[in-house]
Amino acid sequence: MSRKPRIRSGSGVTMHDVARAAGVSAITVSRVLNQPQQVSPQLREKVMQAVDALAYVPSRSARTLASARSRTVLVLIPSLDNTVFLDTLAGIESVLDAAGYQMLIGNSHYDSEQELQLLRAYLQHQPDGVLLTGLTHAAPFEDILRRRALPAVYMMDLADDGRCCVGFSQENAGAAITRHLLESGKRRIGFLGAQLDERVLKRLDGYRAALEEAGCRDAGLEWLDPSPSSMRMGAAMLEAALTARPDCDALFCCNDDLAIGALARCQQLGIAVPERLAIAGFNDLQPAAWCTPSLTTVATPRRAIGSHAARQLLRLIAGEAPEAAQTDLGFKLMLRRSS
Repeated sequence: MSRKPRIRSGSGVTMHDVARAAGVSAITVSRVLNQPQQVSPQLREKVMQAVDALAYVPSRSARTLASARSRTVLVLIPSLDNTVFLDTLAGIESVLDAAGYQMLIGNSHYDSEQELQLLRAYLQHQPDGVLLTGLTHAAPFEDILRRRALPAVYMMDLADDGRCCVGFSQENAGAAITRHLLESGKRRIGFLGAQLDERVLKRLDGYRAALEEAGCRDAGLEWLDPSPSSMRMGAAMLEAALTARPDCDALFCCNDDLAIGALARCQQLGIAVPERLAIAGFNDLQPAAWCTPSLTTVATPRRAIGSHAARQLLRLIAGEAPEAAQTDLGFKLMLRRSS
């Protein structure tokens, strides 16, 4: 009778060795390691004690061959410095970890070509699916996903082309905060934009649309810089804006970093906020509520986007239809003292 080949870890200890030490079958050991939710806590503890005692390290390549799945998900984000994406990763991890999946994280630094290189590199690890930030990617990106039949969910925005996405309308959010500034009596509303990724530009589109509706749009009130965003940049842009257009009576900043920097510089210059100049941000980062004055901004459901997107992807990986092709989690205006 032929024997099944032993699956060896890097230390030379096999799954069968662990099974013998724990007094269970190799199948039970595999289930404990790959589907722990299907095993009783007592049995899990017994097997894991043997795993630890023998210093057993499962072979990922062997496990992938045996199950036809790697139980990994590739997550591509544009920044590891931005709290927005760290919150999203936390939401993703909460779902994947409970399902026995691990994340492969790729940081594209807002560069579509680098994102494409990351996809090609991580495909060597045979991820079961991909979570992507935004809707716009380098030309070969979609072709690669399609040729490999790799399930994908797009985060942070909404598409109407059938792609599975979880997010909210960046344009509607930009328009909503601009309408708030209009309703507060402001008419010469400027826009401070940095990084200029697709989501910032969609907020800009919403800002322009709201001003067009009100008959107040003025292209001379837009200040755009493709450099990475920072509070220092917000302070500098505030000075440049008021020097160029001293009649500006409100600023919609594309994110809270710029807005907090602008607020701080207003304090230094003795500019009354919101009486002389109203300021609004975007994302509702934790410091926004603690500024002086507290910052009006747009709360975005970052963690919920991550967890919802992960659940949708797991459905696709399992061969099930997503709950919806488009999941709109909305946004909320946080109206505070800066406006």
